[in-house]
Amino acid sequence: MENTYQTYSAEETRNLGKKLAQEIAPGALVCLAGDLGAGKTTFTQGFLEGMGAARPYVSPTFVIMKQYDLTPPTASGIERIYHADAYRVEAKDFETLGFAEWCADPQGVVLLEWPERIGEILPPGALTLSFRFISDTEREITVR
Repeated sequence: MENTYQTYSAEETRNLGKKLAQEIAPGALVCLAGDLGAGKTTFTQGFLEGMGAARPYVSPTFVIMKQYDLTPPTASGIERIYHADAYRVEAKDFETLGFAEWCADPQGVVLLEWPERIGEILPPGALTLSFRFISDTEREITVR
């Protein structure tokens, strides 16, 4: 199944993140693909807010992975969100850091930016969101 959304502001992109957060099941891997500035981090801020994660929402570009513990857990049983960024690393680095364990966490959700950089270790069944920059305010987000 594929859905495409158009957003016309950062606020709309964040709101889409909040909306989709309500539809995610525990154990999901959500891959966020797209060029720099395409809206991945803005979407993630909304997703984290929609899940009830405590602020601040920081990009994990330099720390590789940021874990958010949800207190209380979501109604569907999600207790943790792993927000990871593969922009500056390789697949072997992700293996060493515990990527397989994050993906296997039955009460967790993994949000992964730049999945194409570690494609060879992605487990099957990942949900992929492709972000496309249209203009300074408009984004196209395709969910597969």
